[in-house]
Amino acid sequence: MAVVYATLIIKGKKVIGDVPAVIRDQVKEILIDMELPELAGE
Repeated sequence: MAVVYATLIIKGKKVIGDVPAVIRDQVKEILIDMELPELAGE
């Protein structure tokens, strides 16, 4: 599910604040690993 949210953030459909708190850290890690740390900020 974290990958789905990361993809939606990359596409501009969601922001990190829309991600459930339970998986938010995982989504942030994925975005940072994809060299998109600016999308991982709140």
